Amino acid sequence: MGTGSDADPYPAYARLREERPVCRVRLRDNVHCWVVSRYEDARSAFADPRLSRDPRAAGPAWREADRGRPLEDGAGLGVHLLTREPPDHERLRRLVSAVFTKARTEALRERVEQVADSLIDAFEERGEAELIAEFAYPLPITVICEILGIPAEDRSLFRQWTSNAVATESGDVDGRVNGVQPPGEYLRALVAAKRDAPGDDLISALVADQGQGRLSESELLSMIFLLVIAGHENTAGLIGNGLVALLRSPEQLALLRERPELADAVVEEVLRYDGPMELAAWRWTTEPVEIGGTLIPAGEPVLIALAGAHRDPARFTEPDRFDVERPDNAHLGFGHGRHHCLGAPLGRLEGAVGLRALVRRLPDLALAVPQERLRRQPSSIVRALHELPVVFTPVRGPGEAAGPPARRR
Repeated sequence: MGTGSDADPYPAYARLREERPVCRVRLRDNVHCWVVSRYEDARSAFADPRLSRDPRAAGPAWREADRGRPLEDGAGLGVHLLTREPPDHERLRRLVSAVFTKARTEALRERVEQVADSLIDAFEERGEAELIAEFAYPLPITVICEILGIPAEDRSLFRQWTSNAVATESGDVDGRVNGVQPPGEYLRALVAAKRDAPGDDLISALVADQGQGRLSESELLSMIFLLVIAGHENTAGLIGNGLVALLRSPEQLALLRERPELADAVVEEVLRYDGPMELAAWRWTTEPVEIGGTLIPAGEPVLIALAGAHRDPARFTEPDRFDVERPDNAHLGFGHGRHHCLGAPLGRLEGAVGLRALVRRLPDLALAVPQERLRRQPSSIVRALHELPVVFTPVRGPGEAAGPPARRR
């Protein structure tokens, strides 16, 4: 099985699809899990109510090994949409769903474009940039924090929280080891401030809901944490992976330059071809479940391998080809079924706006290092870049080039 740190995990997933499409693999601590790698099996697994997102459905071996997301569990921030099933899931989802509709998200387009342009303004004169830190992360962080009502000066905390939450290794469960303020501590102080001085923002609305008994204190803090992390991590990965895919496919990049209206289709193809989620988050069987002819016992952990399903030739023609004009691109990048990603419209908008702005503003954009030297996040779930150094022709004013691109390192 590949991991997010692999330069190219897709051949390994191809072997799994052919030889062991539903297989049991051993993790650290001698805990096993089941991996599903074919598209039809993956789609069915997403929609199967017998596969629960609630970790309380896990068997004793999993619980005794203290597996899971250490940051959430250690900080008490794991009681949210992604870890609860009906009726709690529907109750929690209703509290925030209106904010992330397509119509509400589309109303944010102009603001997202402003943020994207302001970020490029900050580095366009240099002729080089590290696009993960300087663009792919701050774009969605700025937008989600404005929606939530989080002060701009606090946003530097979030990337470190995210790194802890998605890391393969456990240990720094609350951020204290590396000197970062723990998320639980920060969020409790933020909620207290919103109670004293509510604003026109989503956190203030959730605080009011909690005061009226619609959600508990732990659900409130967990919901905010989920929205912060999910509200930027996947989009940052989408932008980074998408730009690399475009730079590797000059004809596809040329298509986007000639037809900027294809930006939405580019996002969909990136989500299929090299999406930011290599493996969908953990599920547990609540009873014996047969998937792809294999019987999985009750209480077993299951991972849906999106990186395998999205390259399945039984579903996608020429699946290893990056094709922004691909018809019928029914990828599973935002999940499927009741846990379909609530923020999918916002992620799609930010990804399209971000990639289009980079291609438009920096027309000779190029990698500053060979692709094989790009560093990825140390995660077995998330497939995203840690850094993306690029070079381009410096710009000193509107349309005014300052010379050739900076020299590649």
